[in-house]
Order: sequence, then structure tokens, then C-alpha cells
Amino acid sequence: MLGLLVSCSIFSQTTAKKQEEILLPESDKKVKLVYLPEGSFMMGSNTSTKPNEKPAKKVHVSAFAIGAFEITHDQFNVFYRDENTSQGSKVDAVTRPTAQYIDLSWNMGKDGGYPVNSMSVDAAMMFCRWLYSKTGVFYRLPTEAEWEYACRAGSKTNYFFGNDPALLTQYAWFKNNSKEKYQKIGTKKPNPWGLYDMIGNVAEWTMDQYDPEYLSKLGDSTNNPTVPPIKRYPRSIRGGSYVDNAASLKVFSRQFSDVEWNKRDPQIPKSRWWLTDGAFAGFRIVKPNIQPSAEEAEKFYKLYLGN
Repeated sequence: MLGLLVSCSIFSQTTAKKQEEILLPESDKKVKLVYLPEGSFMMGSNTSTKPNEKPAKKVHVSAFAIGAFEITHDQFNVFYRDENTSQGSKVDAVTRPTAQYIDLSWNMGKDGGYPVNSMSVDAAMMFCRWLYSKTGVFYRLPTEAEWEYACRAGSKTNYFFGNDPALLTQYAWFKNNSKEKYQKIGTKKPNPWGLYDMIGNVAEWTMDQYDPEYLSKLGDSTNNPTVPPIKRYPRSIRGGSYVDNAASLKVFSRQFSDVEWNKRDPQIPKSRWWLTDGAFAGFRIVKPNIQPSAEEAEKFYKLYLGN
């Protein structure tokens, strides 16, 4: 069932590129956020050949801020190395991932601005919860609708720069130019709203349960749709990655997680934090314009980290 994230907005179209930098606790690492105005757009595509990407539906989203870049290893490690949080426990309010039994960056790069990778949606969401616990400001992953709205940046074409896939090399790291490795963030052109690597590099987790009939279930004008999770798999992930072809980088392309993404993990039970076969999975964060109460925030994290 499709749920709703209901909020209002005080931002207008003129604030699409308002930015701020947040300093990660007890570090010199910063995360840049771009404020996006509330707005309506056509989500999905009537011309797609994939049933899960159509029909196009009009969707309205409230204003929110989103990371200008994908979260990097350097930034994630501030959380990962925080010894004031527990490690691997599902009991404590804030936990950090257990140690990787092998290097899951697969020698593609860590320090100096490479996107953090090989993580489950739980690890990505727990980073958000940790940041909330440290700052009192609520962060989360984007919904599918928010992600597509941010990626499109007002465009109505297959890619935010138009329909010509020959131009992809200017904006994205993907199968044709990545040499099968993710690359440093921000080294390609951004979309019109100043967001980098929205397509390609690493694919980005959303907070939604994946539903192949998501679009067909939407009404004609839905406000802030989301699909709350009821199980660990499948979950929605967007944007394509360094291993994907041009078709998978279209703004409406929908992908989803699979248990096979962790098939080589020898641990019993398999890690809820890391993906041995999901080296392409990363994330960026969202700060809603309307912040929830402390009670609402805890209820939210409990729901999205409880499966």
C-alpha cells in the first residue's frame, strides 16, 4: 500500500539552488545540501518498454534539501569509527556497521572523495539516524518520488540533459567510461539543480519498498507518495551505477535489491550492513523542510530499520 509523507513548504521556485554545508560531528568533514522547492512533475514514462516504469503519473513533493553529492567513504567513516556508538547490535538506539571481513571497496578507492559503497539500505539509514542523534536535525534517505524529482530538475526528457545518450559521458560514470570502477564524486557535470552523480557512479538507495506496480497504483495527483517497508527485500534503488548501460541511467529507470547482492558473504547470518556482491550500492541524504517531532523521528527510524 502506498503511504504518504504529508508536509507543507515555505520555499519557492527561486530557492532551487540555496545551499548549506553541515559539519559532521567531531570531524572536519562536511556534507553539502541543496534546497529544492516544492513542485509537481510527471513521474515515470509512458514510452518506457518496462512495465514497472509506467504509466507516467503526476506527483507533488514538498520542499526538501538533498545532498549535492553521494556520501563518501571519508564522510561515512566518521560514523563508522564513532566508538561512542555500539557496533552491530539491533538493540541499541544507534549502531554502526560491523567490520568488513574483506575490503568491499574492491580497491576502487576510499580516501579523497570516493563514494561509499557495498552497503545495505540499513547501513545507509543508520548513518542518517546517527546524524540525527548527534545534531538533533532529522535526516533520511529520499523517497523514490523525491529522488526522481531531484534527478529530473525540471526536465521532461529521458535524461536531465535531454534524450541523446551520447552526451552521458559528460554527466555520468557508467559502463562505457568507468573502466568498471566508481570514480571520485563531482568529477562530471551536475544536473540543472547542482546535484552531481545523480546518474551513474554508485546507485542510490531510497527509503521505499520496491513495488513493480508502484506507478499504476498512484492516483492522478498524489502528494509525497512512499511505500513503507514490510520486508528487507526488495528495496528501491535509483540512478544506475558504474556497471550499468545507458538505458539504466534514464531518470525514470527503476531498480531493486535482491538477496543475490550478498550471496558470497560467508557469515552466518549474513551481514545486515554490507553487500559482498553489491559494490555499486551507495546513497545520498535528505533533510525534510518540515522536521518531525522527536517521537515521530524515533517511530520513523524504528519502522525503517526494523525489517
